[in-house]
Amino acid sequence: MATDVPPRPSPQEFVDGTPMSRRQWLIVVLGLLTMIADGLDSTVVSFVYPRIRDDWGTEMSTVTAIVTASVLAMIIGGAAAGPLADRYGRKSVAVTGIAVFGLGTACLGLTQNVASFAALRLIACLGLGAILPTVMALVADWTPAARRVQSVALAFSGVTGGIVLGGILASLLVPAVGWHTLLLVSGIAPLLLIPAVLRYVPESVGVLAARGASPARIRAALAAVAPDQDVSHVEYAPAAEQRPERRPAKVVLSRGLARTTVLIWLSFFLGQGIGAGLITYLPLLAERTGLTSSQAAVAVAAFGWGGLTGQLSVSFILKRYDRFRVLWTLWAATAIGFAVASLVATHFAALIALMFVLGLCLPAANSALQAIAAVAYPASARATGVSWANTAGKLGPVASGLLGGLMVDAGWSLGTVLLTLVLPVAICVAAALALKTRANHPQHLNPTPTSPHPRPTRALASEQS
Repeated sequence: MATDVPPRPSPQEFVDGTPMSRRQWLIVVLGLLTMIADGLDSTVVSFVYPRIRDDWGTEMSTVTAIVTASVLAMIIGGAAAGPLADRYGRKSVAVTGIAVFGLGTACLGLTQNVASFAALRLIACLGLGAILPTVMALVADWTPAARRVQSVALAFSGVTGGIVLGGILASLLVPAVGWHTLLLVSGIAPLLLIPAVLRYVPESVGVLAARGASPARIRAALAAVAPDQDVSHVEYAPAAEQRPERRPAKVVLSRGLARTTVLIWLSFFLGQGIGAGLITYLPLLAERTGLTSSQAAVAVAAFGWGGLTGQLSVSFILKRYDRFRVLWTLWAATAIGFAVASLVATHFAALIALMFVLGLCLPAANSALQAIAAVAYPASARATGVSWANTAGKLGPVASGLLGGLMVDAGWSLGTVLLTLVLPVAICVAAALALKTRANHPQHLNPTPTSPHPRPTRALASEQS
């Protein structure tokens, strides 16, 4: 009598359908710590710019040029990292990015003139740009489908944790030992993570299979991450994981995904631009209103504390509620927050409270965007999709860096700048609603998998929910 033999899962399907192990949680934690280093950089550099202006007599136009060139370097690093990670391995690209960024930032603390500062900052930002997309792809690859959105959002919350830590360090170290020490500490911190990443984070099984790795190597990676699971029934034959028929770039821009990609890119552009512009110029604008340097640091820290609280919360909210509804709600609350903050910008206590509220909403919205991007593309193109979304996002800080510098030079007040930010946030609300409309047609967000085995129904449903 003939019996139906259930299809053997591919390595990625095995990861998608298994419970979360301790090693997988460790991978998420290492991703979170790496993102803390990312956020730490954003904050401490914003406090260094006023110091190099005062210590070296650097013109504001030069500071603006360094800010803009640094973001361009991150764009180049991020745009190149995604395709390289999908083709050659996400772990190696991530580790290289951490090393370049950490060493470059540490060396910034040894500079004595603006020329060497600018050169090392560009080198550091090339590495920094490669970190986020590759780390987010690794977290997504090694997380079961049922927890993928939550895990990516949780890891990304480390960016805001770094902002909080950066504000604290800046307020303590700059007055006591100077900004050079602040940069040395910020550069050494990510270097300490490299041994743990090398030891505990295996290469993604999808990448290993696509590169023709031996079944033994793929089996070892699965066994290391899921030691309590039986991996003998997984299909390791080369035919089970064919090299994708289309290059990752063509998948991201394919007919079924192109409109979704454009909406994601627009949201990243505006969301990251607003956040970066606020962090970069808030100290300068706050001091212009009469606040001290320490009070400006407290304002940034309040934004960071709110962001950390909001991002940690949203990582669990995304487990229960529709991610697009969560996104547009957060954007709407951000618009209201900017409008109210513009009215109380000259009052320190009220400004601190509003910065905390804005931190609850804006970073959480950007965190939800990272999760949306991570599950919008198949595993074969995930690093490219996430990296190009963040590349589009980094164009936002380019625009905000230029426009922010023009606003500062023109003498705009903090309240006027905050009110101006309501418009781009309103556009983000519209984009989120459009993404939700497209989510009603799942085929637009999840193109046909390249693997010959269908993904288990339970895992797919969890990922699309």
